[in-house]
Amino acid sequence: MKGIKLSVHRLQKGLYIRLPLSWRNHPFLFNSFKIKDEGQIALIKQLGISHVIVMPDKSDAAPLGTDVDIVPVSADDKTALQALKEEKEQRIEALQDYRRDMQRCEKAFEQSVAQVRAVMSKVTSRPLNAITEAKELVDGMVETLLAQDEMVLHLMNETKEGENLYYHSLNVSVLSMLLAKSKGLDKEEMTAIGMAGLFHDIGKMKVPSQILNKKTPLNTAEENFLKLHPQYSVQLLAQGENLPELSNTIIAQHHEYADGSGYPKGLTKDNLKPSSLLVALVNEYDTLCHPHDISKARTPYSALSYIFKSCKAKFAAEDIELMVKHLGVFPPGTIVQLSNKQVGLVISVNQTKLLYPNILLYDPGIPRTEATIINLEEVDFSIAKALPPRRLKPEVYEYLNPRTRISYYFDNKQK
Repeated sequence: MKGIKLSVHRLQKGLYIRLPLSWRNHPFLFNSFKIKDEGQIALIKQLGISHVIVMPDKSDAAPLGTDVDIVPVSADDKTALQALKEEKEQRIEALQDYRRDMQRCEKAFEQSVAQVRAVMSKVTSRPLNAITEAKELVDGMVETLLAQDEMVLHLMNETKEGENLYYHSLNVSVLSMLLAKSKGLDKEEMTAIGMAGLFHDIGKMKVPSQILNKKTPLNTAEENFLKLHPQYSVQLLAQGENLPELSNTIIAQHHEYADGSGYPKGLTKDNLKPSSLLVALVNEYDTLCHPHDISKARTPYSALSYIFKSCKAKFAAEDIELMVKHLGVFPPGTIVQLSNKQVGLVISVNQTKLLYPNILLYDPGIPRTEATIINLEEVDFSIAKALPPRRLKPEVYEYLNPRTRISYYFDNKQK
């Protein structure tokens, strides 16, 4: 049902309204909301507007009758309006700071992707240089991770077509090191894990593209060829001679599982390095989100839920719990519906406040470039459920722009 024009003097609690003003020209957090008390009505009447748009299908009450008393604005009402305006200005300033943080984080992420791209281009021709440069990149990330007590994980921009290997490798490296830090591993082991994350799939460069990009199920011969890529990775990197031995082991074992169902050797937990199982878990998560056949891709929420419910025998329980701790129940990249019925995109989580992620909200009354970003800790509603992107209306999908490729990076701002 479409909205109905309604005089501000007929407002009452329970009506769901839209203000006929731009977002910056009123003190409320949203352009559309359900009126919760008389105080909000008094504030609306001070905005210099004669009417609002009411949404009957979203309202819990009917408008007041046409014969209503017009109450003059009190001094208290004016004071409350000014306080709300000041609070919103503070929110706008905080939002601008947040966007600057995001831009800085995205710049650092793109620089890291460029370094990964350069490193991988040298693996076959100059392996010693490639491994040395990769270690410099990983060392820098490890130092940043160890220097901060509180980490924020951000959703990054869309990847460039044809570069999934670079983004996947960086994703696995970053998330693996985050989990390694939480486990209390030392700098040397974190570095080895980060290096393994970067290079674990480098052997796919020797697998024919028609196998890697095949949309239909692989036949037995093709599947066996693909399963050789851990071995190929180790062989390519052996020419460099300066890769940590633990990195080599992790790379060789990144498709092995605790229950013996993995490959190439079907090893069980007792014969696997704990760090191998850690990287295998992160690799599994990222692959679930980004399979070769994109039609089978899971959302971050679905991938994490699947691992938590169906893959406990394959990985270490402690590692799964740590992954949930860092990504949150609703990881960055998840489309959510809030308890107030609004829809948004989770764009970052703070590991110390997992129930309160930052969410970019859909609001057709606000340009996407100025879209409201809320921290759930600061509002009086919560996440009701996750939504599959395919269920979004076209205009909502375009506004929120859910990524087909989910990449994460940590905020390296020194607090």
